[in-house]
Amino acid sequence: MHENLDELDDIDANKYVISNDTPEHQAELHDALEEEYGTSIDFISDPDLELVDHMDMKNGDTAYRGYALMDEEGTVIFNTINDHWGEEFDKTIKEIKDEYKNIQ
Repeated sequence: MHENLDELDDIDANKYVISNDTPEHQAELHDALEEEYGTSIDFISDPDLELVDHMDMKNGDTAYRGYALMDEEGTVIFNTINDHWGEEFDKTIKEIKDEYKNIQ
């Protein structure tokens, strides 16, 4: 997570952290992020990795780290597997915004 998470505010899209963690564990992570950064993103528990698999981000029994964009019908527009997306946040934001503009 990054202190400039609000850079995504101008994108009219739902934003989620998706993992196979339990809802209870995700609530702990959400609260920790909110305490650290003053904000967080909603979490979705995907215990069977069905949504992760749909986004082609499944890595065995877990999910790759990265991000993806889906349209309103659930079609995956793009996905990026990147363990360092948070450290490369400016690059991450640019790619998300560029891809988002392409579907407008």
